[in-house]
Amino acid sequence: MKQLKSIATVQSVGASTRIEGSKMTNEKIDVLLQEIDITKLVDRDSQEVVGYFDTLDIISDSFENIDVTESNIKSLHNTLMKYSAKDEWHKGNYKSHNNAVEAAFPNGTRQIIFQTAEAGFATEDAVRRLIDWYNSEKEVPSLIKIAAFVYEFLSIHPFQDGNGRLSRLISTLLLLKDGYKWIQYISFEHEIESRKTEYYQVLRSCQAQRPNEDITVWILFFLNALKNIQSQLLVKLKQSGVETQLSPREKSIMTIILNHSGIKSSDISDKLAIPNSTVKRILADLQTKGLIERYGTGRSTSYSAK
Repeated sequence: MKQLKSIATVQSVGASTRIEGSKMTNEKIDVLLQEIDITKLVDRDSQEVVGYFDTLDIISDSFENIDVTESNIKSLHNTLMKYSAKDEWHKGNYKSHNNAVEAAFPNGTRQIIFQTAEAGFATEDAVRRLIDWYNSEKEVPSLIKIAAFVYEFLSIHPFQDGNGRLSRLISTLLLLKDGYKWIQYISFEHEIESRKTEYYQVLRSCQAQRPNEDITVWILFFLNALKNIQSQLLVKLKQSGVETQLSPREKSIMTIILNHSGIKSSDISDKLAIPNSTVKRILADLQTKGLIERYGTGRSTSYSAK
C-alpha cells in the first residue's frame, strides 16, 4: 500500500501542475521529491511541484484536523505558493485584481474559459457563503456536496493564482474527511489530466449559464472520474496481490465499503443477504489485515476503507 501511495503522490503532483502549464514529467518529479533542496528551486515548475507536494502531504497527515474554514483554505494556499518568489505578494490572500479561468495548452497558448467573481468584497462574500453552505448542509449526499463545493470554488476563483491546483487539493481534503481514504492510493489529478479537454468543456458549459446554473453535467463528470479511479485502484490491488488474499465474501464487502464509506455492518448484511454475525466476523478479519478502519461503538459503529 505504501508503494501505491508513493506512486499516486507523484502522479497527483505531476498531473495537477501540468494541467496548469508545467512541463515536468513524473520521472523528473520523482527525482526532485526524493531529495528536495529548496535552495535549488529556481524555476517555476520545480517551485510549483514542491509546493503542491508539501500541501498534499499536510492534507494526508492532518486532514482530520483541517476544518473547512477560510483561514485553513488560505493557509493551504500559502503553503501551495510558498516557494515561488513571483507569488510572494499574494500567497494566502484573496485576489486583489480581477482574474479569469484560463486553459493552458501544450503549444503554449492560453484560452479564457470564464470571467470569475470580482476582486474584493464580492469574492470574500462568495467564499464565506460557500463555506457556510458546505458546513451547514446535511441533506445533500456527501459526494455531490463535495463536487458542488469544488465547482463553486473554481467559479469564484478567489486567489490571484493557484486556484485550479488548490481546487484539486481541496477535493482530496474533503474526500478524506468524509471517509474516502482510498483516494490516497490512486491519483484523482491524473484522471483529470487525462480528460483535460472534457474537464474544461464541462466547466465552461455550466459557468456560461451563471448565475443559477444547472451543474448536473459537472456533478456527473466528477462522480464518473471518482468511479474510474476506484476501478483502477481495484485493478492495482488485484495486481499487487492484496485482493488475491481475500475470499469472495471479503472482496464483496470491500467493494461495498469502498463505495459506501462509513457504512454499518447491518447495511452490508442487507446488501449481501448474509447474517450480520458473519459480516462482523469478516469485518474483524479485514481490520486485522489493515484494509479497513472501524469508527464508533455499539449501534453507531461504522466502517471505511483505510
